Amino acid sequence: MTSASKIVLYKRHDEYIPRIAAVHDLCGYGKCSLGVAIPVLSAGGCDVCSVPTSLFSAHTGYKVFYVHDTTSMLEEYLDAWQQEDVDLDGIYSGFLGSAEQVATIKRLYAEYPNALHLVDPVMGDGGKVYPTYTPELCDAMRELVDGADLLTPNMTEACILTDIAYPGTNASDKKVTEICSALLDMGAKNVVLKGVMRDDGYIRDYLAGQDFELEEICSPLLPFMLHGTGDLYASCCIAALMSGHDFRTAAEFAGSTVRKAMQVTTKQPHYLDRGVSFELVLSELTSLVDKR
Repeated sequence: MTSASKIVLYKRHDEYIPRIAAVHDLCGYGKCSLGVAIPVLSAGGCDVCSVPTSLFSAHTGYKVFYVHDTTSMLEEYLDAWQQEDVDLDGIYSGFLGSAEQVATIKRLYAEYPNALHLVDPVMGDGGKVYPTYTPELCDAMRELVDGADLLTPNMTEACILTDIAYPGTNASDKKVTEICSALLDMGAKNVVLKGVMRDDGYIRDYLAGQDFELEEICSPLLPFMLHGTGDLYASCCIAALMSGHDFRTAAEFAGSTVRKAMQVTTKQPHYLDRGVSFELVLSELTSLVDKR
């Protein structure tokens, strides 16, 4: 088999700006979802077309937040796109507001058959499902695994999708292989299993694909966790892929950029609540096209 460094999901033409539908929630306070995807992908040279799945006053890490489900408007929203002949090169889905919204993403897949399917299954963390996620929504999310050109779950999300018991973040190589193999068997073409920690001071991401063997990316673990790093990782990885970089390079770039942003974040007030401060590392994204 080949290596992840040989997997190129998108061949970018020099002056063309790829267009990506970002199907995520919009959060007023706290750095996540569209608040991360729009600036990060834009800085990476992509045209971001937002499809808001929910409106939040603040992310769900806060004790008090208001949420508005946008499911009822999405059909007409996409109808309007069709009337304007909107074209897409990628469809990037994240946090969903209802099980019915999976059908919205499938509609996009059907209407844009040549677009990349980029799925960040934002469902939970630390072995727990997010409070707005119902069993029906978790079941529906499994439908997006089949055919995903890129799937980027953390350990919690991977276990929900595969119905494998959550082993904690300190999972063995055998357990990682089992989970990644299960996701590939479900139809994912390429997977990043994020955030495996072994109590040795390092954090690991695992790359798996239909066309290459399991690969590990290992980096020093920072002594704190932040809200929004998963959204930042997925957005950075997709930006690198849409710039024409290979899968391994994109995953390494995403991990490195998240780490730099986390280090910047510690200098900000209330950073443990507010989330990852990516604003001062956007220059990393703007150089992606030039570094091909």
